[in-house]
Amino acid sequence: MIALAALFAVLGAASNAMGTAFQRKAAATVACGGGLRLVLALARRPAWLVGIAGVVGAAAFQALALLNGPLALVQPLFILELPFALLIAIPLLHRRLPRAGWGAVAGVAAGLALLLTAAAPAGARDEASMARWIPVLIGCLGALAAAVVLARPGRSSLFRAAVLGSASAVSNALTAALLKSATATLADDGFEAFLRCWQTYGFAVTGVAAILFLENALQAGSLAASQPALTIGDALVSLVLGITLFGETVRTGWWLLPEAAGAALIVWGVLRLTRVVPHLQDVTG
Repeated sequence: MIALAALFAVLGAASNAMGTAFQRKAAATVACGGGLRLVLALARRPAWLVGIAGVVGAAAFQALALLNGPLALVQPLFILELPFALLIAIPLLHRRLPRAGWGAVAGVAAGLALLLTAAAPAGARDEASMARWIPVLIGCLGALAAAVVLARPGRSSLFRAAVLGSASAVSNALTAALLKSATATLADDGFEAFLRCWQTYGFAVTGVAAILFLENALQAGSLAASQPALTIGDALVSLVLGITLFGETVRTGWWLLPEAAGAALIVWGVLRLTRVVPHLQDVTG
């Protein structure tokens, strides 16, 4: 089951990467605007529609992954979205990845493998009581409200991109937690129970919020500001939600040393990639 969850998570990361790459291509063509106005403008662009198809496919793979494994395993694997997105965007934009970029991709993959092998996330519970959900919802929704206030127009583009990327990360993690609970209801009690489950409508709303935050983060500033907050934040918040909501566990003690080393390697790789991206060489030049 764990291996199946990991496979679906990797496929989901690849599908989401395709979505991000095409959404980034579309967002770059919109000069101004935000919120729903930005989405309405993007909806007229074929590249954005391809991107949304990638996001929908990713959601399906994510649901299958969460049905077969813990949140603390599945969501960190979505860190692979960043190197996947870069590898997809390179031919899409007719660019060449330098040697430093390949080293960063290898660093992210190796760091993730080390982190997850050392942490060995585990957990069998797919549902949580309202006593667990209420503080989680208050904390996450409060963080999103704070991000909206902090990212108001007039702030620096780097700050707004980082804040909106962080908000998208929180939205993604909360969506995954709600999706895990809803798909468990679907598997155990059928489609009718799935439609009666509040988590079903919850993940739909937070999923839309994640897309809105992502689109605005991509438009607000550079990838170097938004992507680390989005990629690393999603994994960290998901780890906390997995432990808090579903009682998932990770290894501690001396295992914290290789876990920290893996996390540091991921952070290095992500930061390195965001510095490489603006300097990609044109293969036609």
